[in-house]
Amino acid sequence: MSTTAASYRVVTCATPRGRAVASAPVPEDAATDPSPVWAIVVAAGTGRRFGGAKQYAALAGRRVVDWSIDAARSVADGVILVVPPEDADADEPAVDAVVAGGASRSESVRNGLAAVPDVAAVVLVHDGARPLAGHGLFRSVVDAVLADADAAVPVVPVVDTVTDVHGEPVDREALRAVQTPQGFRAEVLRRVHAGRPDATDDASLVVAAGGRLRHVHGERWNLKITEPDDLLVAEAVVGAR
Repeated sequence: MSTTAASYRVVTCATPRGRAVASAPVPEDAATDPSPVWAIVVAAGTGRRFGGAKQYAALAGRRVVDWSIDAARSVADGVILVVPPEDADADEPAVDAVVAGGASRSESVRNGLAAVPDVAAVVLVHDGARPLAGHGLFRSVVDAVLADADAAVPVVPVVDTVTDVHGEPVDREALRAVQTPQGFRAEVLRRVHAGRPDATDDASLVVAAGGRLRHVHGERWNLKITEPDDLLVAEAVVGAR
């Protein structure tokens, strides 16, 4: 990716270090692309349930986050990596910019969004701990946003029997499990984050603001690494591909 004649803007972000964040350089081809796509890979968690920084755990000879970055790169003109504050100065040659995460997931997304150039038409937000999402899924999400959606979200049916906390059955036909990458029209994502809301899911902010949501088919094995056993499953899936 060329960074010749790159342009920067400096945005003051509420990062834990209180630093200004410069947006990533704009590749020459993205400057002329009518719909540039940028991806934010959120990998700023502490991995409390995993027992450590799961995004850096080894998976088939690479870090978990490296798989996520590569999948995002397969459709994106640029990739922003959001990491724990202590890792913000790390050398990550596979991405266009590294920024410090915040105290919440929403704050981490906002810090990443501040580094996305203004030319971006579509912004993807992907969990760094979802290493098995494939190129086809990323492409489907981008295409849904380019078609007509303000937000596009991959979902899969709920296959288990579900009850509420009182043991009453819940109709699983009306339920869907939500995955990432989630895709957004860039101006819509910036607008819903302008008030600095806090949510575990960016698409819910768009829906609450009256935006158009479109579901795309998720992937059965697009699991999020949360506990050590999840890594064993991911190893088996990668080995079978």
